[in-house]
Amino acid sequence: MKCTILHETTGRLRVHLCCGRMTVSQADVLEYYLRAQDGVQAVKVYDRTQDAVVLYEAERGSIIRALATFSFAKAEAMELVPEHTSRALNREFEDKLAVAVMRRCISKLFLPAPITTALALFRSVKYIREGLSALWHGKLSVAVLDATAVTVSMVRGDFATAGSVMFMLHLGEILEEWTHKKSVADLASAMSLRVDSVWQQVNGTEVLTKITDVKPGDRIVIRTGGMIPLDGRVVEGEAMVNQASLTGESMPVAKHPGSPVYAGTVAEEGECVISVEKSSGSGRYDRVVRMIEESEKLKSTAEDKASRMADRLVPYTLGGTALTYLLTRNVTKMLSVLMVDFSCALKLAIPIAVLSAMRESSGYHISVKGGRFLEAVAKADTIVFDKTGTLTYATPTVAAVVPFGGHDEAEMLRLAACLEEHYPHSMANAVVAEAKRHGLTHEEYHSQVQYVVAHGISSMVEGKKVIIGSAHFVFEDEGCCIPEGEQAKFDTLPAAYSHLYLCIDGELAAVICIHDPLRREAREAVRALHESGFTNVVMMTGDNRRTAETVAAEVGVDAVYAEVLPEDKAAFIRREKAKGHTVIMVGDGVNDSPALSEADAGIAISTGAAIAREIADITVASEDLFALVTLRRLGEALMARIHGSYRFIVGFNLTLIALGVAGVLPPATSALLHNGSTLGISLRNMADLLDDEENTQK
Repeated sequence: MKCTILHETTGRLRVHLCCGRMTVSQADVLEYYLRAQDGVQAVKVYDRTQDAVVLYEAERGSIIRALATFSFAKAEAMELVPEHTSRALNREFEDKLAVAVMRRCISKLFLPAPITTALALFRSVKYIREGLSALWHGKLSVAVLDATAVTVSMVRGDFATAGSVMFMLHLGEILEEWTHKKSVADLASAMSLRVDSVWQQVNGTEVLTKITDVKPGDRIVIRTGGMIPLDGRVVEGEAMVNQASLTGESMPVAKHPGSPVYAGTVAEEGECVISVEKSSGSGRYDRVVRMIEESEKLKSTAEDKASRMADRLVPYTLGGTALTYLLTRNVTKMLSVLMVDFSCALKLAIPIAVLSAMRESSGYHISVKGGRFLEAVAKADTIVFDKTGTLTYATPTVAAVVPFGGHDEAEMLRLAACLEEHYPHSMANAVVAEAKRHGLTHEEYHSQVQYVVAHGISSMVEGKKVIIGSAHFVFEDEGCCIPEGEQAKFDTLPAAYSHLYLCIDGELAAVICIHDPLRREAREAVRALHESGFTNVVMMTGDNRRTAETVAAEVGVDAVYAEVLPEDKAAFIRREKAKGHTVIMVGDGVNDSPALSEADAGIAISTGAAIAREIADITVASEDLFALVTLRRLGEALMARIHGSYRFIVGFNLTLIALGVAGVLPPATSALLHNGSTLGISLRNMADLLDDEENTQK
């Protein structure tokens, strides 16, 4: 497309597209097309002027070529634009605001008094109806205050004041709705699914397929712990699906052939084949928005307190209004008091502070499902870590494969990878990666895979039962044995590694030694968590005691528990909560799910199992444990902002009431200052809590 360079500096271009009129959707297409180019840091598109500003660190020539070859049709076909963007929302409310102001100006400047009076009477119906409706339902709300102010003005024949009051109320409604919807939209976009590929069923076999290549009608396979990334319907198998993120149901729902399933839910148990009905991105956003707006998880204790206080203050405002009139017999002063209420600011600004904090968290690759959890993080004194994939790297490696019973080392690694690839835990990933590194292909030649939570995997291969998992699973639960004459070899297995045991037909066939290196920042991160106020940092793991104690000593935790089962972790958290502690759990596996549910705030590492991310209240995508320190600072800063907002709202509005009673402020000015302060505190609460310097952690 033909473009003109309007201005240029090093790493920055401002160009004008010679395309005539640019629609809002076309502006989004251009923006996301340019963002997708290598080396582009930021893009801003101005649809009204058909201009685009590009910040880049790549070669200038590559940016010019990208602009020269751009066309809206080609870029739209690339499907780069998310289902929803904030540009259309902003334009909608910009237009609403402009229309409201223009109507007011025309009314004041050009319309005669009889017409403005008629318009005031017509517009007052809405406010009076809402006030009467609130009274009918036994509620003394802000609607009653607004209706009383409008009615008193018109009864006095002061239609100019009534018109000014309704204009300010209308502006306040537009700005409040805009602010709230933008906060929700920003957060919903940040909570989009991050699923790259799925197992697609093709001609009776399973093929790992990019999610963007899956179309309606295709079949995908979902197993225990797996996230359902697309809307569809079960056609084979059965599964218990956790739908809490969409419906709020606390218990998993049984899904049978014919049952609908939804993107973003997780299979807690079982296996099923799903026929896809909606392609990637469809349908998820609106349900996330609904979840954000309706879920009680958004309500922190501070929010609840502010909301209840706002409702309780309305009768006092009405009482103050009546008292003002009785003492002064001045209707103008009485209206000045009516124009000021605490409810709007308290019910808008404080929830927006929470939504903004959740949106800011996503900028640090932290997804938070509600203000209650940020509050829990802010006041927590105990944090419990799983070891594997949490304090250690999420990408452990295979150090050795020790065959038993005369089996071939490469064949055992091939078989282990074939089983493990279906369950994306960090250790399973290590086995699959090692097989790939050795060029070992592992086509599907086993029957249905059964996953046993916190223990291992079981399947049938060529008529023989094959299992892989922990020592407890293979030797105690399954009763497997060590081949005759190889006990000494088994006893000399290196204790420095974690072990996966592979057994065929009840006999040990191989031991896979996993090197699980400690995260380089783990010790400093644990120290920073101690400094931020955590008095008890605990590590709990199913690994052997000697390995666990070595890791615990190195990172500096306060207590370590080894060889524990999932129920042991959850029981420990229950005991600590019973003692009055606020407890956070950090984990990444299916076996961490009970503890994540039990904690005041469960934090999942995003590289772990989907069920852990689904059940967790917070998901951390960062590869750095210092993200937990950032999360703590965000929580503390949010609580400070909420308490500060509360004090400002109450203090400022009390001042307006006092000035109104004193006759200093007329009703319209009181309404202007009240709505202006509500908007101002709301905009302030949308600002970031942390700056870059404050978040420098190391």
